[in-house]
Amino acid sequence: MPLTFLCLASYFKGNRFLERLRAEGHTVYLLTVEKTLTEKWARHACADVFAVKDFDNRRALVNAVAFLMRSRAIDRVVALDDFDVEVAAHLREHFRLTHTGPGESQARLFRDKLAMRVKARELGVTIPDFCALANHDAVRAFLARVPGPWLAKPRSEASAAGIKKLHTADDVWKRVDELGDEQSFHLIEQMVPGDLYHVDSLCANGKVIFAEVNAYWKPLLDVYQGGGVYATRTVPRDRPEVAALRAANAQVVEGFGLGWGASHTEFMRAHADGRCYFIETSARVGGAHTAEMVEAATGVNLWSEWAKLELCRGGTYELPALKARFGGVVMSLAREEWPDTRAFADPEIVYRAELKSHVGFVVASDSPARVEELLTQYMARIQRDFHAAMPGQEKAGH
Repeated sequence: MPLTFLCLASYFKGNRFLERLRAEGHTVYLLTVEKTLTEKWARHACADVFAVKDFDNRRALVNAVAFLMRSRAIDRVVALDDFDVEVAAHLREHFRLTHTGPGESQARLFRDKLAMRVKARELGVTIPDFCALANHDAVRAFLARVPGPWLAKPRSEASAAGIKKLHTADDVWKRVDELGDEQSFHLIEQMVPGDLYHVDSLCANGKVIFAEVNAYWKPLLDVYQGGGVYATRTVPRDRPEVAALRAANAQVVEGFGLGWGASHTEFMRAHADGRCYFIETSARVGGAHTAEMVEAATGVNLWSEWAKLELCRGGTYELPALKARFGGVVMSLAREEWPDTRAFADPEIVYRAELKSHVGFVVASDSPARVEELLTQYMARIQRDFHAAMPGQEKAGH
């Protein structure tokens, strides 16, 4: 039976998801926010596109969706952006569509960093030691037990927004005082120096059926707070850490009960002991052109296959044929609104970022060494000719 989807997107992303649903014969309504209404949405795939001021006012959003539903029967509510996961769960709860996706408690496991850590600890997943910033005696015990430095993190932000590196107990208590009534919305955890990886996966009927392991050039916190060029690439699949990271990813994603859909999960491989520490997960496709990189390396478009998984809930799903190439992404803020990148002409470039005040590329090759070579060259050229930096923000902005 054809289904009707309400797709939430507070950021411009997910066109391949919308197009796949329409191509399969289903009805798609897109609900976005006013500031992204003029973006290049796949309107040909949507029966209609609506916008509200923002998704922050839950009651106003419920009223807006209820008004739409007076004349449209909605079968599924899907969040396309990380910030929208809890919003979609709230709508499912209100309209009793929880059988079609996570409700509010389960959605927290994919948005709330404290909920993630508590659940991961229950599952026996390796994680940095942590403590909620709710009870001061518990914080004192944590500081006495765990040597610094530490990271103070907001529980529901994205990327590295709002994260503070703290070196002394005085630094911690100063940060606690700064937070005031916001303390309970933060946590503190042990800082584990290492190499940061992300595993981008698909889950069907509660099991991970696809998982690609990628490595950031340097931890996102360093890029976010220190400036520089962002890069990530496919990890050669025969390296021993790949099997360990895939196993840890399955332990998290399956243990958290994703069920059906896409996930982007980060791990830190510690310099001290070589173990893979869980950092965070999500119920969405990774940003910064991760989907284009994974598709170039494997033939799997995470957005399109996620849409197919939504249609297969309770049924049977088959992956497309896989390729075994290697991909990489390099991205940076740019000094110009629309930088001229024609000088980057290598045949391995499979995608060019078309985003105001940004410069970036996705490359692919049969050789991981070639991907590494290109990213090294491009990072240096972008840093020299295009790169712009801005201070790290307390809150992630679109």
